[in-house]
Amino acid sequence: MTCVRTPPELTSLFRAQGRKITPQRKLIFQLLHENKTHPTAEALYAMADAKLPGISLRTVYQTLGELAEMGELQSIDVGNGAIRFDPNVGDHHHVVCDKCGKVRDVHVKGIAQLRTTGAKDFTFSDVGILFHGTCMLCKQSKSSKSLTTREKQHGKT
Repeated sequence: MTCVRTPPELTSLFRAQGRKITPQRKLIFQLLHENKTHPTAEALYAMADAKLPGISLRTVYQTLGELAEMGELQSIDVGNGAIRFDPNVGDHHHVVCDKCGKVRDVHVKGIAQLRTTGAKDFTFSDVGILFHGTCMLCKQSKSSKSLTTREKQHGKT
């Protein structure tokens, strides 16, 4: 996994580009480092506000936008209305649980060998594959609920 740079590296990079360094930004850098949950800006805001009350949602959005612009994280749309932020900037794709919305990285072998048809008049700027399914926790939860329902139907409790 290619993670977002360490908080000190991001601080240096921001300074080198003449960007402001604030305690709020340093906290966002820390929250993103090795974060594998693909958080939304709102989720990061909630985590940040718990550690640094008074941080603004605008600061979170602005910092995430700048990091994405710099290529230090990916913004991904998994189709549920909220943009997710992924500090893994390496070559990979995503799977999203249709029940709980959990997002995970997926590595697809042979992606470079894929051939496209019907798009000869396009130059691709990005390729992203999004898989949908049900995560194991949701699947297990459904199975246990179904078992309980069947037991009740058969008079077992």
